[in-house]
Amino acid sequence: MMTAVGYAPIRRAGTSFTRWAAIVPCLCIPRAATADAWPQWRGPDGQGHAATARDLPIEWSEMRHVVWKRPLPGRGWSSPVLDETHVWMTAAVEHVADDAEKAARLAGNKNTQPVDVAASVTMHALAVDRETGRLVHDVALFAVEKPQPVHALNSYASPTPVLAAGRLYCHFGDYGTACVDTASARVAWVSRDLRLDHMNGPGSTPVLWRDRLVIPCDGSDVQFIAALDAATGRVLWKTPRSGALQDNPDLKKAYGTPLVVSAGGRDVLVSPAADWVYGYDPESGRELWRLSYGVLGFSVVPRPVWAHGLVFMSTSFTKPEVLAVRPGEAGRGPEIAWRQPRGAPSMPSPLVVGDELYVVSDKGIATCLDARTGGVVWSERLGGNFSSSPLFADGRIYVGNRAGETFVFKPGRTFELLATNRLDGQIFATPAALGRALYLRTDGALYRIEAR
Repeated sequence: MMTAVGYAPIRRAGTSFTRWAAIVPCLCIPRAATADAWPQWRGPDGQGHAATARDLPIEWSEMRHVVWKRPLPGRGWSSPVLDETHVWMTAAVEHVADDAEKAARLAGNKNTQPVDVAASVTMHALAVDRETGRLVHDVALFAVEKPQPVHALNSYASPTPVLAAGRLYCHFGDYGTACVDTASARVAWVSRDLRLDHMNGPGSTPVLWRDRLVIPCDGSDVQFIAALDAATGRVLWKTPRSGALQDNPDLKKAYGTPLVVSAGGRDVLVSPAADWVYGYDPESGRELWRLSYGVLGFSVVPRPVWAHGLVFMSTSFTKPEVLAVRPGEAGRGPEIAWRQPRGAPSMPSPLVVGDELYVVSDKGIATCLDARTGGVVWSERLGGNFSSSPLFADGRIYVGNRAGETFVFKPGRTFELLATNRLDGQIFATPAALGRALYLRTDGALYRIEAR
């Protein structure tokens, strides 16, 4: 366990309900979600809404409105999650392979994309004090010898952990999953039962539903979705993907994160995968419905969002499209309500605010769509390349690019850019916002940003 001293003192962030209200139907969220917690990727509802944020700064820099900055050990693109006292993240400490080992490891690898190769890697859970920025816990979870290569834009610790009831669930794809008791910072269990070939490294973030940690496993070799017992890590169910896929293994993989929605009077686990989107019973893993959205929908990364009785998702690489999917119900199968190729992202997730759907493409084009029809309201260039997903907080939309810039603009049917803010490093993680504070992770540090 390691400790470190934060950069600057901090005052306690207050909480209040935002002045804005978005139209979002009921979602199943972790039981630990409180007004002073951010339990999963994209916030309490999993859709990028910070309901308690207020008086957030619009402008900042390395010298302005930074309450503290905490350099982080290792490397990881996982987004911050927060309990009442700590900011939790995952990271991977890599032991670099020499040139000869890299060449040998890549000799049989069919991936044509640029990749990183490590001789070994140790997975860590990190906890930073919300008040002081001090690194309170650095928990070594498990080590992996000769791990699969990761894409140059990925990391060994990209999936975001999940917080619930005093436990932190840390997932690293094929490398394994671990549970940490947040009070003692001790490892409760480790599971390495879900194996697959990611080809580009891990990407799917798990979803907690009641006592089940649900994990998509869409590799180039096997494709299934599974649930672990949150108490023990034991596999409770494992359901193969049933939709027919293309022969090329590269076109079978996906990195999507599911969303549990309340549709047709029941909880439905909506899970995008290669060429198909599925609906499952989260209790048993039984497939309720599936819908093909066409070929070349592989390597799906964005997490879907849910509003107006529709699931909004992106089909990701090659020919990305934004889809509005009407889930299947008793007596009616699922269907595509509309599809829109303009501005469709391959990596950033969509965002719904009221009657509008906002997407930011990987190449920095922000587009506002009419959520009910898919019509383009406006489309504007922000600049840079994006992996992070947009956040709606305090009546504004925040989104960061890989050059360390965060753009702040107003939601609405007219585009209005409020600010462009620059920090050192790259932004791959999606920010969290609670009270008056914005927590933003770059590739080298975690920041608490607050107007002072």
